Amino acid sequence: MAEGAEAGSSSDLLRNLRDTLASLPETQARIARMIVADPAWVVQTGVELLAERAGVSAPTIVRFARAVGCEGVRDMKLKLAGSLALGTPYVHRSVRPTDAPGEVVRNVVGSVTSMLAEWQSSIDPDRIEAAVAAIRAAGRVDTAGTGATSHFLAHDLHARLFRLGIPSNSFSDAHLQLTAASCLGEGDVLVAISFVGRMPALLRTVAVARRAGATVVAITRTGTPLARAADILLAVDVPGDATMRVGTDATIAQIIVIEILSVRLGLALGDGAAPRLAAIHDLLQSEQLDGDDAPDPGRE
Repeated sequence: MAEGAEAGSSSDLLRNLRDTLASLPETQARIARMIVADPAWVVQTGVELLAERAGVSAPTIVRFARAVGCEGVRDMKLKLAGSLALGTPYVHRSVRPTDAPGEVVRNVVGSVTSMLAEWQSSIDPDRIEAAVAAIRAAGRVDTAGTGATSHFLAHDLHARLFRLGIPSNSFSDAHLQLTAASCLGEGDVLVAISFVGRMPALLRTVAVARRAGATVVAITRTGTPLARAADILLAVDVPGDATMRVGTDATIAQIIVIEILSVRLGLALGDGAAPRLAAIHDLLQSEQLDGDDAPDPGRE
């Protein structure tokens, strides 16, 4: 573990961890990714929970702290807090006011990459498969979200589902969501999307859908009211954003959940999915709507 020892030599521990991440041994790298992905959470969290999230033992966390030049876990947290104080948390948690444009690019992209690497280990394949099974067996699948990002994601999932031949609807209007939910029945599915997970209109829709006998799949954070109301939770436990209700990390994580769900559905549907998708592709190409040779309206 000695190779990581120089990481704490500077007052900006967070930046040094990010810079040395690629050269760390796998166990250390897993801990470092956890820290870089959500340093504010690490500062406030006990050793046992840190170890659980990183998938290591508590003594390993202690050894890591010493390996990166700290006297122990407490000292590591103090140095992390100092690193956060150096940054501009209300612009971006990984960027400092003195960063050059190239550093901003590296730090923003590096922050997202670290978040994804850490979050990936928490994705539960069994829950993905449970959602796939419910959607495949459903007579109808509704998708719903409340808020600009959630609406977009719900419509995106809807578009993917009907391309796979799965009867689906998507509603952004709260009244239509409630009405549609009341028309669901046993075996139908409602996919509710909300990173915040506590929007009253969406929670009412979920309650109505459950009373109607539908299965609720939720894409949200663990511990939210929406998560507790769901039959199947696809968790997106990623760092929050200082200024936006749904930041870049949350948006990207939710898109990836939808992508994974769509891919697994396509594979589960077997030979029936590929010809349908190919036909849609050929149609858009033939209509010159989705190809490189589509006409340029600006040249007419």
